[in-house]
Amino acid sequence: MKSTQIPLLGIVAYSGTGKTTLLKQLIPYLRSRGIRTGLIKHTHHDVDVDSPGKDSFELRKAGADQTMVASNNRWALITETPQQNQPDLHYLASRFDGHSLDMILVEGFKHEGIEKIALHREETGRPSDQLIDEHVLAVATDLTSAAVFNNIRVLDLNNPDEIGEFIVEWLEKKRE
Repeated sequence: MKSTQIPLLGIVAYSGTGKTTLLKQLIPYLRSRGIRTGLIKHTHHDVDVDSPGKDSFELRKAGADQTMVASNNRWALITETPQQNQPDLHYLASRFDGHSLDMILVEGFKHEGIEKIALHREETGRPSDQLIDEHVLAVATDLTSAAVFNNIRVLDLNNPDEIGEFIVEWLEKKRE
């Protein structure tokens, strides 16, 4: 299995905690700090980035195993994986252009053995301990009481700048 040289940092949480909302704030923050960020988002839904009626959609449906759609502004590679149960995170990361990125944020893939920040929102009513494993570097939470997360750094879930600065510091250590 080919691994990536680009540092991966997971953002893991239960559905409804605000992973995507936080990432929409973190990515511009990191960009403002000069950090070029890729993103891999895991979903349990069927994904189709092409549209019915478009030539590329029709050609892919005709049986192409991989289809690339390209324009002056972007390109996308669509790969059919009907026999694959769970996507391989490191393989997916290896598809990125390592020369144009400093890091890859990973939304989901909560059971992968990568460094991660666990998000915990009290109102979800879900326990945080099921998100915590040996790869969790920090917990971003909205708990008002001084929660103890087994000596794991606690960040304010409602302060994306604090979380962003934590990521900047993490990436600087990775570069050393």
